[in-house]
Amino acid sequence: MTRIRTTAAVVLLLLPCALAAQGAPVPRPDSTRRDTAQSVATVRVQATRGDRRVEDEPLRVEVLGEEEVEEKLLMTPGDISMLLNETTGLRVQTVSPGLGSANLRIQGLRGRYSQILVDGLPLHGAQTGGLGLLQIPPMDLAAVEIIKGISSALYGGSALGGVVNLVSRRPGDEPIRSFLVNQTTLGGTDGVAFVGDALNERWGYSMLAGAHAQRRVDRDSDGWSDIARYERAVLRPRVFWRSERGHNAMLTAGFTDERRAGGTVPGDTAPDGLPFRESFATRRTDLGGTARWLLGPTLLSLRGTLAEQRHGHRYGNIDEDDKHRTAFAEAALAGVGLGGSWVLGVAFQQERFAAEDVTGFDYDFRAPAAFGQHTVERGRIAATASARVDEHSRYGTQFSPRLSVLLRLADGWSLRASAGEGFFAPTPFTEEVDAVGLRAVNALPMLRAERGRSASLDLNGSLGEIEVLASVFSSRITDAVGTRESVGDPLRLELVQLTRPTNTQGIELGVRAHLDDLHIGLGYTWLHAREDDPVTGNRRPVPLTPTHSVGGLVAWEIEERGRIGFEVYRTGVQQLADDPFRTASEPYVHVGIIAERQVGAFRVFVNAENLLDYRQTRAAPLVRPTRGPGGRWTTDVWGPLDGRVFNVGIRF
Repeated sequence: MTRIRTTAAVVLLLLPCALAAQGAPVPRPDSTRRDTAQSVATVRVQATRGDRRVEDEPLRVEVLGEEEVEEKLLMTPGDISMLLNETTGLRVQTVSPGLGSANLRIQGLRGRYSQILVDGLPLHGAQTGGLGLLQIPPMDLAAVEIIKGISSALYGGSALGGVVNLVSRRPGDEPIRSFLVNQTTLGGTDGVAFVGDALNERWGYSMLAGAHAQRRVDRDSDGWSDIARYERAVLRPRVFWRSERGHNAMLTAGFTDERRAGGTVPGDTAPDGLPFRESFATRRTDLGGTARWLLGPTLLSLRGTLAEQRHGHRYGNIDEDDKHRTAFAEAALAGVGLGGSWVLGVAFQQERFAAEDVTGFDYDFRAPAAFGQHTVERGRIAATASARVDEHSRYGTQFSPRLSVLLRLADGWSLRASAGEGFFAPTPFTEEVDAVGLRAVNALPMLRAERGRSASLDLNGSLGEIEVLASVFSSRITDAVGTRESVGDPLRLELVQLTRPTNTQGIELGVRAHLDDLHIGLGYTWLHAREDDPVTGNRRPVPLTPTHSVGGLVAWEIEERGRIGFEVYRTGVQQLADDPFRTASEPYVHVGIIAERQVGAFRVFVNAENLLDYRQTRAAPLVRPTRGPGGRWTTDVWGPLDGRVFNVGIRF
């Protein structure tokens, strides 16, 4: 097997060279552009390391621009969940209804496989926790880059499902002064400020500050919190430097403090007659930086992160405190040679977890790595081969290759094909464990690294003013970790590795049209995902994965005056697991309207979500009659719990 993988690595890295030998033009780096992030306006991407225009990337990268970020900012100023959830192929899945925690599923794969980066840095850890998505305000974002499918060749054992890179706004010629205040009809309040400026030709800064609060809400009056109460403060300063020769650097620090409470509402009890309070406290601090230094024709890139998260959990009368630490460093050289452009680098990542109240789950993962990437072009064809080797302290040597090919067709159409292989380093934190805590889990068994393969074929182009995208994708995960009731004690969980692979196939279709001030978008996803049931061993649809999802939006915008938008999303039937009330969900429709009006220096906005007032609890109870696996009192969340919500706010 080792010989096969070594041979594959050589083939992957030499294939672009073979194309280049046939007369490929040699691409040259743009040394006049001083700051990569400023290139978002010309739709250049950072996440692939190639620093190329998105249309020239052999690997498919979706970019949500500043206009889309701004629109979702008005809907949920406190987090990025809606920004991602309304992107074709992505789904934000609620993990714990009592606390509202959620993770991101990419093309049907579990949320633990999704890597979320900020300017290419793992500031929120290698495995973004269930509340990570809900603690990132989008106010300071210029764009969001999304790579779907196995991305271990780029980012190691934390990106088996894909990568979301949040690109921050940089100060330009004009100072940035942006303030927002928002209030919802369900007791949510947001106050966010983002400022930035260039101090001189070399130095600049930005600062994001946010204060967010939500009162507890029991929408169906069953005594259980459908919306958790929380108070959160966020602070993120950044300092930027650049030189006349094209060198640049960025240093950032972050602080998040949140207190969240759910479970039974005060004065009510669970079905056993006792109160069951859930709470979650987070204190996150991080320090990160990037630097790019021109060494003649070669570019040296440096990245590094130190991050710590302290958590305080409460499940009923059980307390669990823990600490997560992440250390990351990377150095890479990029240049031109061998008939194309290349990248060579080394990286090191450490993930440490320490539980203060539970034993048997601590870990200290260390993974030094080396990686390479080679891109060439020959006429209408471009190819990128990537390969990475991680020497993981727990799971040994892991090889992750990826090959992507771009074929430019006639009239601006293009066809992309990509295939890759990678790994995931298992931890105790599955979706089921996040909902009940580690005290309800048996001691961690000896696990093997989860391995995955994925492939995709993407066609995109334009028909006049209409942009079209069609994608077919497939993934296969072996040794996937599953969760089941412990033998002899149904109130405890145990982790097992599934015997047969988890297979996912799907189709994505997207259409966009920009007709002067009118913008129209349609998206559809079909998913066929199958896995072994950890209890019976029989094949089943992957729970909480809708086979069909479709959505559309229409927005009319008049510059310097305002905008109005209308959106409709339909989520299809989802298979359910361990639900005493039903085996499958029902489909539901989400309708939203947003309007914004500029008045002098102010913008007033009104937004309405879930206008049809659909709630999961109208179809089946959320609270179980008796405790389920791991001691859970609630079923899985497959639809909205909050119902119709209005919010109104002012931006300056």
